[in-house]
Amino acid sequence: MWRKRLNARGIFSLLLAVGGLFALAADGGQKLDRNDKVEWRVADGVTYENLTVFPVVSRQAADTQAFETLDEALQSGDAVVSESGGDAIVRSRDGRPVDVPYSGGAQVNQLVLVNRGKRPVVLLAGELLSGGKQDRIVAKDRIVAPGAPPLPLDVFCVEHGRWSSGTKFAASVMIVHPSVREKAAVDQAQTDVWAAVRKGSTAGPAGGMAGLAAPAAPPPLSEQSIEVEISRGARTEAYAKIYGGNAGGVPVDSFAEEIERRFARATSGLKDERVVGVVVAYGGDVAWSDVFASPAQFESYWPKLIRSYVVEALARPQLREAASRDDARDFMRPLAGNESTESEPGVYRWREINEGHYTEIALEALRPLAGNARGEPQDVMLHWLKIHRTN
Repeated sequence: MWRKRLNARGIFSLLLAVGGLFALAADGGQKLDRNDKVEWRVADGVTYENLTVFPVVSRQAADTQAFETLDEALQSGDAVVSESGGDAIVRSRDGRPVDVPYSGGAQVNQLVLVNRGKRPVVLLAGELLSGGKQDRIVAKDRIVAPGAPPLPLDVFCVEHGRWSSGTKFAASVMIVHPSVREKAAVDQAQTDVWAAVRKGSTAGPAGGMAGLAAPAAPPPLSEQSIEVEISRGARTEAYAKIYGGNAGGVPVDSFAEEIERRFARATSGLKDERVVGVVVAYGGDVAWSDVFASPAQFESYWPKLIRSYVVEALARPQLREAASRDDARDFMRPLAGNESTESEPGVYRWREINEGHYTEIALEALRPLAGNARGEPQDVMLHWLKIHRTN
């Protein structure tokens, strides 16, 4: 694996080399001028309370059946995630013990992942792993190849007060809300992750969002109600409790169901296009975007993504204004700042670009693309994330 930083000129050269140069389509869509000619378009958004979700649609889609999500892999047993250290025992599909070459005891910020299946497993920053000695979240996007050696997986704790019980983790079908996810994916600091869990949202005047319209009301999911909720019912402070049916007196599920209903109705009339992602705004602040390589891939993540956006909406100051479609289109413009990259040859490439208060992260699968007549290797961008950082 390698990592390097590039200046703006170096970025341009790299993007040309991998065929990943972005351009804005004439109709306001986001065109990714690659060999597979992927084109994105931002459609009209749906609004409920202070949350607006804009569909990102495309006529093209990559074949993503060859990949498995982390939740799917954990549920099927294709992937096993364990605490690191001498008490971790991982076995292959045929029952043979897998050598986990990590000495010492379990570590807060590192687990072990073994891919025992036949497909690459896709991990997204912020996905919650439930169990072990305490709940953790994945630190950054990456892909784990089948048959790869046990992976030392970087994670962050989202549960205080417990360091006991088992060593194995189960699928939680949950991803943390954007303020926490930002701290994991970009800031990469445990103290910042836990501070965001407790605070709820890092947006607002104290979170670096000064200049936005004055809130009409304080956030329904306040810092005080989060403190009560995560401490409820046990001597442990667990992030997952925020997603309870009526967390802190706030109906997270009913809010999510209403947005899902409006979103499904708004996108039901699409003809030659399918939804591959979303742009998310809180009041007038366009803050987040998750875009995937195919409609099927988006649909597999959508249920837990929408609930994460709702928690963020409930934790943010309630703003009177609402973002427009033009605002969402502008948000989708690619960044041109300094870039960091990590790569595992033949498996994946991770790229992060920072410019001003914005961060863009792309996860590419490095593999031959089915349907390429010449059989030449092509990269498939499985996930594209853009953030308006809160500080």
